Amino acid sequence: MRFEIMRLDDIDGIAVDSTVVDAASVNRIVQQAAAIGQRIYIRPAELPAAQ
Repeated sequence: MRFEIMRLDDIDGIAVDSTVVDAASVNRIVQQAAAIGQRIYIRPAELPAAQ
């Protein structure tokens, strides 16, 4: 499963950038964000439409 992780602005909480990662990377990114006090939002990445 893949997740979209958005970094949020400290002032108004608007997403300033995003990246899509695999499930194994989510914990590492959360730990890094927590260490520096960064606000993030995580949600399942949308799957491309079947062809």
